[in-house]
Amino acid sequence: MRVPLPEDFLRLPIAHRAYHDAEAKRPENSLPAIRAAIRAGYGIEIDLQPSADGQAMVFHDEMLDRLTFDTGPVAARSAAELQRIRVRASAEPIPTFRQVLAEVAGKVPLLVEIKDQSGAFGPTNGVLEAATAAALQGYDGPVALMSFNPHSVAHLQRLAPQVPRGLTTYAFPAEDFPPGLPPELEERRQALAAIEDYDRVGASFISHHWRDLARPRVAELKAQGAAVLCWTIRSPEEEAEARRIAQNVTFEHYAAVQP
Repeated sequence: MRVPLPEDFLRLPIAHRAYHDAEAKRPENSLPAIRAAIRAGYGIEIDLQPSADGQAMVFHDEMLDRLTFDTGPVAARSAAELQRIRVRASAEPIPTFRQVLAEVAGKVPLLVEIKDQSGAFGPTNGVLEAATAAALQGYDGPVALMSFNPHSVAHLQRLAPQVPRGLTTYAFPAEDFPPGLPPELEERRQALAAIEDYDRVGASFISHHWRDLARPRVAELKAQGAAVLCWTIRSPEEEAEARRIAQNVTFEHYAAVQP
């Protein structure tokens, strides 16, 4: 079943990793950045990583080092331990997905990216996807789920069939993969670039890299009814160019124009 993307996702600009600004003490994916986006009336994009005990945590990186004063893998710490780790430039700790859902409470659309847990866009164990689906039970605000990894989106199709699903996409150039890929992985890379899994996972949208929006496959999907979002816009000039094709933008480092 393909679930359409709610209209709000095409109307309100979407703040990448929430409306973050470290100098203003609202770092990316933090509760202060979430609150700032709500106040500004923007949609919100966030990232999920798993804790050691299988909880969905709102955090972009696999490692704690860049964004906190701690070190090591996020997935090596329990949710309780992660809740004691302060995000840099903020007085608040790493939030759980449930905390963010309670904060947003349907006020603005929430676009949720499930970070790849395989390391190579391959099969995953479904733990993070299950935690995501469980947290969403009873949530009635506009929300959509996406991932670069089609295997994750396939899990979501099974676990949360009522929630709109999409693929985060780009050109998947060979230089982004280890050199000397075996033939089966090279075929997989090409399939990702061609967005071949769109129908298989019941997607209703893509979020595509804005510099690659002229790819014929994007136009083909749009003609077939797919909603086209894009990432990541960093200036009004980039936004104007992207909107020639994309129906909405994910932005950061400037204030996108409200409708």
